[in-house]
Amino acid sequence: MQGETHPTTVSEQTETVGEAAVAPVDPATAPGPQIGSFGFDIAGMDRSVAPGNDFYNYANGTWLANTEIPADKSNYGMFSVLADLSRERTQEILREEAGTGSKIGTAYASYLDQDHIDSLGLAPIQPWLDQIAGLSSKAGYAALAAQADRNGVGIPFGTWVGQDDKNPEQYALNLRQSGLGMPDRDYYLSDDPKLAETRAKYLAHLTNVLTLAGEANAAERAQAIVDFETGIAQAHWTRVESRDADKTYNKMTVAELSGMAPGFDFASYFQGIGADVDSVIVAQPSAVKGIADLIRTTPLAVLKDQLLVRSLDGFADVLPSSFDQEHFAFYGTALSGTPEQEARWKRAVDFTTGALADDVSQIYVARYFPPEAKAAADELVRNVIAAMDRRIDELDWMAPETKAKAHEKLAAFTPKIGYPDRWRDYSDLDIVSGDAFGNNLRTNNWAHDYNVGHLGKPLQRWEWGMTPMTVNAYANFGMVEIVFPAAILQPPFFDPNADPAVNYGGIGAVIGHELSHHFDDQGAKYDAEGRLTQWWTDADTEAFKARTQALVAQYDQYEPLEGMNVQGALTLGENVADLAGLTVAYDAYRASLGGEPAPVLDGFSGDQRFYLGWAQVWRRNYREANLRQRLLTDPHSPSQQRAWVVRNLDPWYSAFAPEPSQKLFLTPEQRVKIW
Repeated sequence: MQGETHPTTVSEQTETVGEAAVAPVDPATAPGPQIGSFGFDIAGMDRSVAPGNDFYNYANGTWLANTEIPADKSNYGMFSVLADLSRERTQEILREEAGTGSKIGTAYASYLDQDHIDSLGLAPIQPWLDQIAGLSSKAGYAALAAQADRNGVGIPFGTWVGQDDKNPEQYALNLRQSGLGMPDRDYYLSDDPKLAETRAKYLAHLTNVLTLAGEANAAERAQAIVDFETGIAQAHWTRVESRDADKTYNKMTVAELSGMAPGFDFASYFQGIGADVDSVIVAQPSAVKGIADLIRTTPLAVLKDQLLVRSLDGFADVLPSSFDQEHFAFYGTALSGTPEQEARWKRAVDFTTGALADDVSQIYVARYFPPEAKAAADELVRNVIAAMDRRIDELDWMAPETKAKAHEKLAAFTPKIGYPDRWRDYSDLDIVSGDAFGNNLRTNNWAHDYNVGHLGKPLQRWEWGMTPMTVNAYANFGMVEIVFPAAILQPPFFDPNADPAVNYGGIGAVIGHELSHHFDDQGAKYDAEGRLTQWWTDADTEAFKARTQALVAQYDQYEPLEGMNVQGALTLGENVADLAGLTVAYDAYRASLGGEPAPVLDGFSGDQRFYLGWAQVWRRNYREANLRQRLLTDPHSPSQQRAWVVRNLDPWYSAFAPEPSQKLFLTPEQRVKIW
């Protein structure tokens, strides 16, 4: 099942957790911060750049100039540093487990053995390829697509089981547009020469995959697949349209869906994926209808060929090296500009963590996330929530009755810190030594069936959408929760021994970011129970829209690549969260001082250190192809523009005194203020 959830992500000490956690320490014996003298890398700055011209490069310019992107990465920054650390720690765990007979050790060792994988050729996947080849009638396509979905093979539709947005105590089956082998409709439809070049490389890639599989007429058949997917792209909604929670909630009976989109046998498909349902929530009805119409008019041979190449691409890393290398040549190098593929052990860690996440996680958190770290983070979250609570009362555009409901929603929040309090049971998942492909296939089947198995059951609020080893965080609107995995609670985001200002500018702003997602242009549509409903007054909504549209216009002006601007509408939710999160975290930092002035450290005031802490976490260099892909598809703005959000905040002007002639300067009337 091609899963999807509503969570939206960032991705990106005792004193940092507020007054209650401040403890006097002896400077002579206290451990120092991991970064610099107070938690910020001063050497990475470029002080020749005026903060008012480019605060991002002022804070990070020397680091950016001196830091090369590793050959196996499409971009590199602070998230990458911590992700590498998580992988290395997890590798240590898995190496210890290899040979013990444990499932995680067996999965890891089997994936690592490329020589054995090569020796098997296509034999492991052949039964599935034969099943595709054996389909003789389009009447059986829906059932075959269902099996492909269970196998983790991409099909023209995406389905997943999640909360019903308008009845959040129940699970529902969701259906969305899918079916593209490239990241977005623009890769098929745009006249941009760079994207046209990528299209040509995609056609060559499909031709190569079919050739490697021993198929005849590979070039002609590859072109037919591209033509089919181009039609799908024409039917697709844009990413901006697809992020509207109201427009994408279209509940209908299976009979109504079948009547609307008769080109595909949805009843057989739902039966095949194990979803015994009477109704389904359709995200993009016109796209689903358009794709179903295409399936009806497209020759069966083309539909089968698409499943064939999706299967060979989807399992490329557990097939002979030639398929793995071909897959990386397109998806790694052509799409993202990455010169070299990651070492096999890194991908083995990722596979094992994905397959048996909770088994790995239990060992990881016991070893690397002590209870005191969780307690400190818990307290910091409470401080930021309290600051948000105060901020609501100060709003001049929200009606009193709406403020009361906003307080009610804030009080309903569930912060999740570090790791889940329950773990999934994999006892019915078979992991076999020397069977990398089979382990992958069975894992996909297990994950699919586990997800569908939620139907008809009580809400499982204990579940997480990320592992503790993930360097990220997320907000889940339906669950009314904010989630912070253990791996992000490390420097530069969070250091118990760093200056509080830097910690509040780092993890404090990330906490505020995720918290404020529940009040962004989409999150604000969900009430205290996680229900998609209108709980604001019309006047509130109009005032909010006026402010968010000003933010859209601001980000639309940014041009990270020549001829390619940030999409202010696509990135709106994340930009609102950055702006609000930094605002609330600043309030929490000031409150933590208890009315006392912050010390000056290495010539920087507390407020300056707060904003430098924010800029530091966004240090990142991009390869051009990767940045291009992000500008087309990523709801987050690039790192430089994320750092620039400070230009809307009055305290930043007091801290750095930018001149009116400088590029980031905005008059007080031009600064966007939402929360």
